[in-house]
Amino acid sequence: MGYATGCLQRGRRYFNQCVAVTAVTVLTASAGAAQATAKSQAGVPGLQDLKADPGLMIEFGELLKKLQHDVQLPPARGQSRLLPLQQESTVVYTAFPNYGDAFHQALTIFQRELQDRPVLRAWWQHGELAANGPKVEDALEKVYQLSQFLGDEITVSVAGSTMSVASEQGPSLMILAEIRKSGLKDFLQQMANQSADKSKPPFHVFDVKELAAAKEMFPPQQPVILVRPDLVVGTLDLSELRRLNAHLDANSREFVFSPFGQRVAQEYEGGTTVLGAIDLQKILHEVPRGNDQNHMILQRSGFGDVKYLVWDHKTVAGHAASQMELSFTGPRHGVAAWLGAPGPMGSLDFVSPKVVMASAVLLNNPSRIYDDIREISTASNPNGFASVAQMEAALRLSIKEDLLGRLGGEIGFEVDSLSQTAAVWKAILQVKDPEHDPDRLQGTLSKLFAAAHVIATQSERDGITYNTLRIPSAQKALEISYAFVDGYLVIGSSRETVAEAVRLHRSGESLAKSKKFLASLPPEHGSEASALFYENPAAMAALSMSRVLPQMAESFSQATAEPTAAVICAYGEENAIREATLNRGVDVGGVLVVAAIAIPNLLRARIAANEASAVATIRTANTAQVSYSMTYPQRGFAHDLATLGPDPSGFKKSSADHASFIDATLGNASCTAGAWCTKSGFQFRITAVCKQQRCEEFVVVGTPVGSGTGSRSFCSTSDAVVRFKAGPPLTSPVSVSECLGWPPLQ
Repeated sequence: MGYATGCLQRGRRYFNQCVAVTAVTVLTASAGAAQATAKSQAGVPGLQDLKADPGLMIEFGELLKKLQHDVQLPPARGQSRLLPLQQESTVVYTAFPNYGDAFHQALTIFQRELQDRPVLRAWWQHGELAANGPKVEDALEKVYQLSQFLGDEITVSVAGSTMSVASEQGPSLMILAEIRKSGLKDFLQQMANQSADKSKPPFHVFDVKELAAAKEMFPPQQPVILVRPDLVVGTLDLSELRRLNAHLDANSREFVFSPFGQRVAQEYEGGTTVLGAIDLQKILHEVPRGNDQNHMILQRSGFGDVKYLVWDHKTVAGHAASQMELSFTGPRHGVAAWLGAPGPMGSLDFVSPKVVMASAVLLNNPSRIYDDIREISTASNPNGFASVAQMEAALRLSIKEDLLGRLGGEIGFEVDSLSQTAAVWKAILQVKDPEHDPDRLQGTLSKLFAAAHVIATQSERDGITYNTLRIPSAQKALEISYAFVDGYLVIGSSRETVAEAVRLHRSGESLAKSKKFLASLPPEHGSEASALFYENPAAMAALSMSRVLPQMAESFSQATAEPTAAVICAYGEENAIREATLNRGVDVGGVLVVAAIAIPNLLRARIAANEASAVATIRTANTAQVSYSMTYPQRGFAHDLATLGPDPSGFKKSSADHASFIDATLGNASCTAGAWCTKSGFQFRITAVCKQQRCEEFVVVGTPVGSGTGSRSFCSTSDAVVRFKAGPPLTSPVSVSECLGWPPLQ
């Protein structure tokens, strides 16, 4: 989803490639998901293939070249035949083109490349994902076939009351598309009939006659689809589908004459591909006011005056760009006015062109921002700033006057490296009245350092005074340096970092002067903005990849030799905040970027899910043990999981040997004393402490099946406290005393 969102925020050529990359990602991810369900052991599908053959990543890069060159996306739309059909009370509207042909082109190219590339073919036919590859291709082919029945545009909208709990009608979801050829109902019905669960199809399909005769015989929120001669409409329940059908029969056009409808219609002018809009003013009006204090805080924030949020992807000044507008009913104020007007960003003159990530923002008066924060904070807690006042009195300084009052509104930040051992970063703050304030600001900083018992050492170089602080730490002392340079306070992770920033500023070799950066800026505004975010996606992805597959660093660097910049700019206007982004292309490592970001995220998500399941299982076993000891006091606690489970013979009545307090997944006949039982990537075992026939204590332990399924083991005793221990999987159970020595799970 994160990558798909990024697709919608970049230029046409990049957007074109995104669809192609997404198609391949769907192929691999869908197959991986299907296989993960089929296998009992947890892990990340495809990861072992990448480890075994790093050249596979290069093959992905070459495949991307074909995709980005040959896949053609639908053209921009200058008008919409579906927009006038929306309900008058619509508050959320999204529209996107029919991408069926584009995905079919991508699938065709992928299949052709499989024939021409042995490494790619071997991975697809014999790798971890091989068993489900044909199923994924068949599913994508079905999507293409469905798209052939639909028109050029698909809309998804929400109308009615979206927030008010007093509304009887509530929100109304409508998915709408034109029909360009007959046979859609039969095709949809066939898809529903092919569902794995025959008793509960994923949706119900009607024509107009069937809708009129249909009875409410399935649960609410069951997706329903109406295939009319001209349109196909979908929603969540039968009564709503009838109402939408009546609305379409009435041929109402009120929405396009409403203020929100007219604002949406403007976005089609000049051509648009993907469009989204929200009537925030109407939604906010329907939110229950609540208490006076919350209402007052909302008004002071300035966001009580929001009007519309509109986002689209279109061509601007000959360049494909994504644009967003957050409009207000009047001039911005409060928190909404913190963002200043567009202007030059001198802080970027200190940023390296090889940066991994950088940002800059122009704020309105920092002292006024401080006042806003104090007002909002004390509105909910009158003593919220009491500790600040005490600190100011003790130090004999004013945060507002002596610190924030001596800073300008510009703040820049840069990250050159995210290494866990030595992160390299810079922060650049504009200084107000640079001829006098450096000395005054230095005095304020000195007071703060003295209060924190931190000593700064000074050194001179080329007329610049560098101040270096060493902050004690349990592992390694933290070093921070800073210097005042040409109206800016430059702070860095080391003296060398700050000195490099000064060199870039004086030599003109900074990010702000680089051709690649300037070419990535939206053309309407030039280099002036209110806020800017810059990222080198390939460098960020390489960091993620190095943590999961460090042995593939060389292959990854070959495919990302010329990384593409991603730039997002924001512009503060009197009655609106706008955002725009432009990207002129992506190198052949784009698909590697997707993989590098997805792999660690999949791994972390799978481990987190496994561990959450393991903790739940430990607690289930605890509850079962308590129930067992109360039901069979002469036995005490059960001596294994099988005793807590059902009778393997199928005899339904519970007994002391098979108490049926847990299901057969964990309490089957094989889960006897001394044996591990596996569930969701973890193996579990109960060890009981018994005297004669009665067990007075127990310990239940869960440990990962392998290092890829979890990073912690868990245990619990009769005290019902779940404890954990980080590290590799256990090879033997733990005793009660060992478990009690582990830290409790928070």
